[in-house]
Amino acid sequence: MIVMRKEHFEDILAHTAAALPNEGCGLIAGTIADGVKTVEKVYLLTNIDQSPIHFSMDPKEQFAAIKDMRASGWVLLGNFHSHPATPSRPSAEDISLAYDPSASYLIISLADKEQPVLKSFNIKEGSASEEQLEIH
Repeated sequence: MIVMRKEHFEDILAHTAAALPNEGCGLIAGTIADGVKTVEKVYLLTNIDQSPIHFSMDPKEQFAAIKDMRASGWVLLGNFHSHPATPSRPSAEDISLAYDPSASYLIISLADKEQPVLKSFNIKEGSASEEQLEIH
C-alpha cells in the first residue's frame, strides 16, 4: 500500500497538466514501515523526450532528487508519469522499462480533464498489478 497527502496528488496533477500535450513525470520519496509506503515528497521532473507517448526523466534532476532524499532520510518509493489520452494503466512500454520490482509506478490519466485518475502499480517480471493507493 502507498499513502500520500492530497497536496501530493494536487502537485502531480498540476505538473502533469502543465506538461500537456506531453507526458509529465517525476519521482516520489518517503518512508516504508510495516509494508506501508508513505510519500513525504514529490519531485517534479522534466520529461526530456517532450512526447505525448514517452517520458525520460532529466538525469541531472534525478541526481539532485536522490541527493535531497538521502539528505532528508527518505528512500525512493517510485515514480509517476501521466497518460495524456489513455487510461491510468501501464502500457507495454511502461512494463518493459520497469526496472525495480520494489518500486511503485504511479500513472495519472488525464484523458478526462474533469476526472483525472491516479493509480499505483507494482511491476514484476513483466506483469503489472494494481497497488492500493490512499490519498488523505
